[in-house]
Amino acid sequence: MLALIVIVAGIWGLGHLMGASRKARLVLLAGLYLVLLLTHLVLPDGHPIRAQTGGSVAPWLILGGFGALGAGYALVLRRLRARAAVQAASPERPGSFSAAELDRYARHIMLRELGGPGQKALREARVLVIGAGGLGAPALQYLAAAGVGTIGVIDGDTVENSNLQRQIIHSDARIGMPKVFSAQAAMEALNPFVTVRPYHRRLDAETAEALFADYDLILDGTDNFATRYLANDAAVAMGKPLISGALSQWEGQISVFAPARGAPCYRCIFPEAPAAGLAPSCAEAGVLGPLPGVIGAMMAVEAVKLIAGAGQPLLGEMLIYDALWGETRKIALKRRTGCATCGG
Repeated sequence: MLALIVIVAGIWGLGHLMGASRKARLVLLAGLYLVLLLTHLVLPDGHPIRAQTGGSVAPWLILGGFGALGAGYALVLRRLRARAAVQAASPERPGSFSAAELDRYARHIMLRELGGPGQKALREARVLVIGAGGLGAPALQYLAAAGVGTIGVIDGDTVENSNLQRQIIHSDARIGMPKVFSAQAAMEALNPFVTVRPYHRRLDAETAEALFADYDLILDGTDNFATRYLANDAAVAMGKPLISGALSQWEGQISVFAPARGAPCYRCIFPEAPAAGLAPSCAEAGVLGPLPGVIGAMMAVEAVKLIAGAGQPLLGEMLIYDALWGETRKIALKRRTGCATCGG
C-alpha cells in the first residue's frame, strides 16, 4: 500500500515537473485506478498483488465513489459559475462578475432560488438600514456578506461599551466612534465589493422621504416607537417595503410591512404607541446578547428574498421567536380599515 502511495505521488510530482497539465495527470491516475480495480476483480483472493494493495476491492470502490462525487461537484460548480458569468454579462443585465466575486458568491449561485440572476439583483439593490445597533448590526453584516450592492445606514449614536454585549459589528477599539462609521469599516473589511453610505444623524420627518427615495428596501432596526412610526409613514408614502424587527428580553419579532403588495403597514398593527412602561426598551428591561443576532439575521434573510423574488416573505405575517423556550410561532396580520397611514 505504501509503495502504491509513493507511485501516485511520483506520477503527480513528475508530471508537474514535466509540465503535464492537471487534466492529463488526473487522466493518468484514473487509468492507474482502473487497472488496480480490474486487478482486484480478476485475481483470486490471497494473490500477492491483492495482498499488497489492500486485500479487498471494497475500499477502492468506496474511494472511487468519493472521487466521482468530488468530480461531479466540481463540474457542477464550474458550470454554475460559467452560467452566472454569461447571465451577468447579458445585454439585459450589463456588467459581469469578477472571478473573485463568482468565487465569493458561489454558494448563493448554486441555490436554485437565487442563481446568477438573483446574485445580480442583489448587487444592483439599494438597501437602507435604520439603526446600527442590536438589530442593525447583524443585518448590515449579512447584507454586506450577501453582496447587496449599495447599503445605507443611518444612526446618530456613537459606540458605547454597553453596546458590545450584542452589537458585534463594533469593537472595543471603536468605542466613541459614530456607529455608522464603525459599521462602515466592518462592512468594507468584510466585503470590498459593496458600497456603504453612512448617515451620522437621526431619521427625521423633513428628510425621511427624500432619503427613502434613493433605496429599494428599508430595514427598521430602531428601538423606539416614534422612529418606527416615522419610518413606516415614509416607507408607505414612497411605496417601499419595510422590514421591521423588535426585541424584548428573550423574545423577538419580525414582519414585512408593504401595503403596495397587499400587506398591512406598521400602523395597521400598532395604531398607537403603548403607554409608558408597557414596552420598555432594551436599556430598561435588558436583552439576551445573541437574540438581536437571530432577529437581525432574519431581517437580512427577508431582504434577500424580497430582492431576489425567492420564496415567501413575511408579508401579512409576524414571526415571533421565544429564545428562552426555543419556540417560534406565526400570527396572521391584516390591513386595518381606516388606517391613518395606508388607508387600508
